Amino acid sequence: MVILTVLAATVTLLLAAAVTGVFFAFSVSVLPGLDAVGAGQAVASMRSINEKILNPVFLSAFLGVPVAAAATGALLLTQGHRAAGLAFLAAAAVYVLGVIAPTAAVNVPMNETLAALGSPDDAERAARAWVEFSPRWTRWNSLRGAFGGVTLLLAALGVHLWGRAVR
Repeated sequence: MVILTVLAATVTLLLAAAVTGVFFAFSVSVLPGLDAVGAGQAVASMRSINEKILNPVFLSAFLGVPVAAAATGALLLTQGHRAAGLAFLAAAAVYVLGVIAPTAAVNVPMNETLAALGSPDDAERAARAWVEFSPRWTRWNSLRGAFGGVTLLLAALGVHLWGRAVR
């Protein structure tokens, strides 16, 4: 059971770090980079990014974080490591509320609106769409990144508490 717990904790940490890094990269480089090109190009590029990110590797990481964190928390609780288990369960809850919920409520609907825009060849229409889209999407993405970071810190705290308890 200990090996399974180590594996689940490691997967939690790796996936949380990867997803948080994706959010960070989008907020500090991808969206500013798209802001620097013409609106039509930015709209077309973001649409393509939104299509390509829906792949098994990203989706497994994105959805795997709370599953791995909750599994780790449950395993730790069954082994009598209450504080560490609760830290991992808190990590799962923070991720669901701070990453998955805003994704479903804000970022995905915004992506769908951008996808339904029609041809970005209409420069004026694309410019209006992008000016409304980019700042709001980036703010919510940065919030997701911050909550991803909190998730990562809570999982790291869980590992620390577990390590202290088994010494």
